[in-house]
Amino acid sequence: MSPPDLDAIGDHIYRVLTDLVGDQADSEGLKRTPERVAKSLEFLTKGYHQDPRDVLGNALFTEEYSEMIIVRDIDFFSLCEHHMLPFFGRAHVAYVPKHHIVGISKIARMVECYARRLQVQERMTQQVASTLFDLLEPQGVGVVCRAEHMCMRMRGVEKPNSTVVTSTLLGVFQQRDTRQEFMNLIS
Repeated sequence: MSPPDLDAIGDHIYRVLTDLVGDQADSEGLKRTPERVAKSLEFLTKGYHQDPRDVLGNALFTEEYSEMIIVRDIDFFSLCEHHMLPFFGRAHVAYVPKHHIVGISKIARMVECYARRLQVQERMTQQVASTLFDLLEPQGVGVVCRAEHMCMRMRGVEKPNSTVVTSTLLGVFQQRDTRQEFMNLIS
């Protein structure tokens, strides 16, 4: 995918401000807004320019460890693909290795890679779990994401205290005891 044309995006934002919103896009406060919005969108969607498999890089290590490994409370920020409004929260990622472990910072980077796309929380949860499961070939992977969605808080139903929780459980995490251990450790 080629890099975004920030000038073209800025021109579109300028027209949105003047034609749709009806504001004075040349005013002191808005003069650089189209440029800032374009750069902001570039940053918030940088996950499209990353291959999640490359995020793990060479951080796979052979290790005969077979107990649950959890990275909790990974903050993430994303944009809802339906309204382009933010949703944000925390991801909890666990796996039970078979022969390989991964550098723990890479798990947070993978969450970031998928979050920095126009996204739905359900898909993001599944993408993180599936990618780890495919690359590590562990006994199992569990991912739980809890998030607040501004499209629910600011518009539509306007429910400011709602939280969405999604989970994907693969391999041994589908077994009741492993699932319960994971849920207990992240609560």
